[in-house]
Amino acid sequence: MGNPVSMPILNRLEETRRLDGVSDRLQSAVTAAVRPQRLRDLLHGTWLGHPLHPVLVQVPVGAFVSTAILDLLPGRRGAPAPLLAVGIAATAPAVAAGWLDWSQMTRDRRRVGLVHAGANVVALGLYTASLLARRSGRTARGKLLGYAGLTVAGLGAYLGGHLAYAQAGGTNQAAPDLARLPEDWTEICSLASVPEGRTVVRLLGDVPVLLYRIADRVSALVERCGHETGPLGEGEVTGEGWNACVVCPWHGSTFRLSDGSVVHGPAANNQPMIPVRVRDGRVELRQP
Repeated sequence: MGNPVSMPILNRLEETRRLDGVSDRLQSAVTAAVRPQRLRDLLHGTWLGHPLHPVLVQVPVGAFVSTAILDLLPGRRGAPAPLLAVGIAATAPAVAAGWLDWSQMTRDRRRVGLVHAGANVVALGLYTASLLARRSGRTARGKLLGYAGLTVAGLGAYLGGHLAYAQAGGTNQAAPDLARLPEDWTEICSLASVPEGRTVVRLLGDVPVLLYRIADRVSALVERCGHETGPLGEGEVTGEGWNACVVCPWHGSTFRLSDGSVVHGPAANNQPMIPVRVRDGRVELRQP
């Protein structure tokens, strides 16, 4: 099968630089509005192990779809209104998490994300109008507005799917590097060439690897940051010993060097670790 009819439209959307002015201003506003690191980590889903936004959207989506189903059933005249109210209220945390994730994306992703958000704003307006119509006794009008909201929300969801899967927004972009490593133990360098207490980048084939050493123990991480492929080898090392962390120079994602665990976002996934062993003074790595 060929590409979907929508792909040329989506490709043009990714390249529409006219959106960048609005996008850049909104990015600055979101960054300025959400400053506390703990709040940023909470909304990014750093504590969860993957982005929080897709989890939060399940509540409004479930409420809105359930409303549409109940509207088709006889004898359910007033039942959908509470569901609709729950869905509208539940959009607030989902929107907050989504905007923060969006603010840390590349421009091509932000262009698609901006239209995704715009569609959802329109859908929310239609659902709010639907709820008000139902509460004023105009049930038929409320149903029509609800189905209009579901249609627009479906468009927004389609754009969100493109952002997440076609553009890899929110995925761990370092993980594919693991598959390019050799399956068998392969020497990457000598132990003596890895400075103690500092990071160093070495290539294994064409995969850059971040090495960190304390005494005779070495840890190895994929060097490209899983958030947006930033060069961790150029990042600052904070802390000491096996509590030390590396901070991505692009967006500030922070990972523990001993196990790759994410300490601060915007990354929500751990940085991929590479199995390592030291034999006869040589550092060897292989695929997990």
